[in-house]
Amino acid sequence: MSTFVVFDLEFTSWPGALEQEWSAPGQLREIVQIGALRLSDDCSVVEEYEALVRPVVNPGLSAYFTDLTGIDQETVDRHGVSPTEAMGDFLGFCQGQSVLSYGNDMVVLGENVGWARARGEEVKNGFLGANFLNIRPWLNAVAPMTATANSGRLWDVLGLPKPVVGDEHSALFDCYSSAAAIRHVCAGGAALPEGCL
Repeated sequence: MSTFVVFDLEFTSWPGALEQEWSAPGQLREIVQIGALRLSDDCSVVEEYEALVRPVVNPGLSAYFTDLTGIDQETVDRHGVSPTEAMGDFLGFCQGQSVLSYGNDMVVLGENVGWARARGEEVKNGFLGANFLNIRPWLNAVAPMTATANSGRLWDVLGLPKPVVGDEHSALFDCYSSAAAIRHVCAGGAALPEGCL
């Protein structure tokens, strides 16, 4: 059975950070949550991956981030792991797979790996064993109504049942939303982008 991975990240943010592209001093896109699903060739879920991550440069989450994601400081302090551990485990989950995101989350992942290495930390498993691909252009082309939706709202704009309990801006929920969208358009005759399986 062929499989591929869909993943999503939640990362530190502040009011206006998106519009300013995180250009304000000290505003880095540090990963706080990683969600991923391993999907079979019929887009059914084979395995889940989820991790909470403790940011290093900005260890205190902004109220804006908490309001957006529902992830609070106490939860991250208690259950979060180091960025190096989370990214290494996630990259291990992705080895030998095509890894799809709805947007350029692989760029944010690369930034975080770079910062960890700059701190002298070793990130186990690398990018080379996985094929990362932004599927947003493909999905927006085959289902134009998705063009203004974030990953967590894809199921809604396509008129699909809510895929799991949860809300947008939770990394794993957003993965389920993306998977539902992929399943829907493929069932309607669209072919996955080349290299996905």
